[in-house]
Amino acid sequence: MEREAALINQIKNEGMLPLFYHDDVTVCENVLQALYNGGVRCVEFTNRGVHALPNFKHLVSLKTTMPGLILGIGTIKTPQDATSFIEAGADFLVSPCFDASVADVAYMHKVLWIPGCMTPTEIHVAQKSGATLIKLFPGNVLGPGFVEAIKSLFTGVDFLVTGGVEPTEQNIGAWFKAGVVGVGLGSKLITKDVLANKNYKQLEIQTKELVQLIKKVQ
Repeated sequence: MEREAALINQIKNEGMLPLFYHDDVTVCENVLQALYNGGVRCVEFTNRGVHALPNFKHLVSLKTTMPGLILGIGTIKTPQDATSFIEAGADFLVSPCFDASVADVAYMHKVLWIPGCMTPTEIHVAQKSGATLIKLFPGNVLGPGFVEAIKSLFTGVDFLVTGGVEPTEQNIGAWFKAGVVGVGLGSKLITKDVLANKNYKQLEIQTKELVQLIKKVQ
C-alpha cells in the first residue's frame, strides 16, 4: 500500500501523464527519451497493438538510464493482460473501464491500478473496490463541469482525466480548476506529425512547455 500511495503522490505531483503506443520499438524509445528529456517522470505506454508487450519490455529495460522514471501500461481490459504486463515490469496499470477481474490481479500483485469511469455509478463501484485514483474518460465528452458536479460526492478519490484534453492553458486550467489532480495527453502531445517526421526535439520542447504550464495551473 505504501508503494501505491507513493506512486499516486508522484503522479499527482507531476500533474500530467503522457500516453502513447507505436509498433516500431525504435520510435517508442525515442518518444520516451524525448518525454524524459522534457521533464516527465511518469509515462503510460498503451496496450493498443500486436507489439505492445515486447515494446513495453524494451522500454522497461531503458529505465536504468532514466533515473526516477515511472512506467505504466494502459488499455488493460483483461486479467491476462494485467498479469503479462505486471510480469514485464509495469509500475502501474490503467484501464479504460472498470473490470473486477483486473482489480483482483492488481490487488494480488500489490500494483497500482487506475480504472476508467464515466458515470457516478462506475466511480462508486471503483471506489468500493479500493480505487483511490480514478481516470475520467473520455474527457471531451464529460467536460470540466462533470468533475465539478461529482467531486464532492466521492471523498477520498482523486481524478485524472484523459481523452481530448487540449495542451493549452485555457483547457488544462479549466480541468484543474474543476478539481482533477492530473491530465492524460496522447495524440494532442505526441502528434501524428511528430511521429511521421521523427521530430523528437520538437516533442521535447513541447513537453518542457507543458510541464511548466502544469506547474502554473496546479
